[in-house]
Amino acid sequence: MMLGWSASCICTTSMIVSIVFAVSLYCCCCSPGLLALAQRTHPSEVSALHAIAINLIDTNNVLENWRKGDPCIKNWTGVLCFDAFGADGYFHVRVLLLMNKNLSGTLAPQLGQLSQLHILNFMWNHLTGSIPKEIGNIASLRLLLLNGNKLSGSLPDELGYLSNLDRFQIDENQLSGSIPKSFSNLHRIKHIHFNNNSLSGQIPPELSNLTTVVHLLLDNNHLSGYLPSEFSTFPQLSILQLDNNNFSGAEIPAAYGNLSNLVKLSLRNCSLEGPIPDLSWIKI
Repeated sequence: MMLGWSASCICTTSMIVSIVFAVSLYCCCCSPGLLALAQRTHPSEVSALHAIAINLIDTNNVLENWRKGDPCIKNWTGVLCFDAFGADGYFHVRVLLLMNKNLSGTLAPQLGQLSQLHILNFMWNHLTGSIPKEIGNIASLRLLLLNGNKLSGSLPDELGYLSNLDRFQIDENQLSGSIPKSFSNLHRIKHIHFNNNSLSGQIPPELSNLTTVVHLLLDNNHLSGYLPSEFSTFPQLSILQLDNNNFSGAEIPAAYGNLSNLVKLSLRNCSLEGPIPDLSWIKI
């Protein structure tokens, strides 16, 4: 009798263990929310943030809390996430806000893994190196703010894929090369601040396709060639700054008088020639 009772007990215990295991397995497989409980932020974004930190020199230890815990749950410095899980059951990084943190080092290519990012802000640090082309993978990006650093190299064509971009600030760097024609695909852009760099070559007339642009700041570069008359078709342009470039022998297009919303037109020290068109009715 004792042996029979023991066998029955063992069988019952074994069944309970099997049932518990089966229920646990079902919950993990069928509920992505539960699967994400141990690590709420999407794993690829966590690894991207770790790579970003590795590439940065953080003399003030402002990123100290990036060393442990979950980025979205533990409120890592400068990391803001969406308030709710995504369809995949994970939190996603919405904003990377690291302006004026005395950071140096370089921008990691893994920034492109922050696939749902809206704002990327590294303004007023001491970053060097180039702008990673992988940032062009962030289709959701609205604000790209990298001004006030020491970034160098050319502008990646891939940044022209950022079709939702509203503000593009890379002023006060050491960037060189030409302005990519692909930037004419930034159909929602309002603010282009490329001033105070070493950009060269002809201003692409294709930029006139950017019908939403309000501020176009290209001053203090090494741009050359002619002033695109196509810019006269900007319907909302209020500030156009082109001073301190090398437009040797170029003329001011008379069509610029059609820029009815213009409040500032700056063309100082550009080696321009020819007559000054009638711009008297512009709201300067």
